[in-house]
Amino acid sequence: MADLKKIATRESYGEALAELGNTHKDIVVLDADLAGATKTSTFKKAHPDRFIDCGIAEGNMMGVAAGLSTCGKVPFASSFAMFAAGRAYEQVRNSIGYPHLNVKIGATHAGISVGEDGATHQCNEDIALMRTIPGMTVICPADDIEARAAVKAAYELDGPCYLRFGRLAVPVFNNEDYKFELGKGVLLREGKDVTIVATGLCVYESLEAAKALEAKGISAEVINIHTIKPLDEEIIINSAKKTGKVVTCEEHSVIGGLGSAVCDCLSEKLPTRVLKIGVNDTFGESGPAVELIKKYGLDSESIASKVEKFVK
Repeated sequence: MADLKKIATRESYGEALAELGNTHKDIVVLDADLAGATKTSTFKKAHPDRFIDCGIAEGNMMGVAAGLSTCGKVPFASSFAMFAAGRAYEQVRNSIGYPHLNVKIGATHAGISVGEDGATHQCNEDIALMRTIPGMTVICPADDIEARAAVKAAYELDGPCYLRFGRLAVPVFNNEDYKFELGKGVLLREGKDVTIVATGLCVYESLEAAKALEAKGISAEVINIHTIKPLDEEIIINSAKKTGKVVTCEEHSVIGGLGSAVCDCLSEKLPTRVLKIGVNDTFGESGPAVELIKKYGLDSESIASKVEKFVK
């Protein structure tokens, strides 16, 4: 798997939008002066008459998207996660979430893998913010194939949706025939000693960690949770019954993200020991993305080490 092609999911987002725009004339894409970085420039080049640059005014962009959705359009409002979920939170909550409008939010540059842009731009709180909004669907794809499928699924969904994409190129491990089902987790590897529930770039790292653990006699089940809200509780509960221990892995704060969603589920329906691997209540820092992932313990080697200690 070391030779897998690597593609940033933000690239997948831009290309999927442009492709969808060919057949769905109701799609309108909005950006906040970051089209080159969010890759919505791909859509702009293909469909310039349906692209709106709102400037550095993310809150206003969300209001424009809300208005367009009431006129039969399907707007994709795009910016960095820090601005889409953070700076524009009030407008997303009150102008999109409260009236349950059909607006899709494409948030790129999420997590510490933003790299050299540093702590101010490394949003590790966006999933927590978005999953608290009633009726908001939250999706965090793991690779290029899943990201493209997620964009199409978001278009077909009637209601607000938050899509989380990354800046860093990550391995494409899914096959071309991969079937994306909104709200359904994916069992990637069966095991009997521990369940690893992962999302985003941590999915591939968890798979690699499971291979390393197998060499040490630990059988790890790996589940990809691409839809964090609504959460596929059934697949998590069934796996927890089998293994008795659960580890969550995410490029997000351990507070309020995937780990919290899994703990909410298990504490109520099947009390289980859970270890949450993520960003531990701290801000990030400037540096190469790959080095930051390792420093903050989100690489496969670190995950395997933590899981081994947890199991033993």
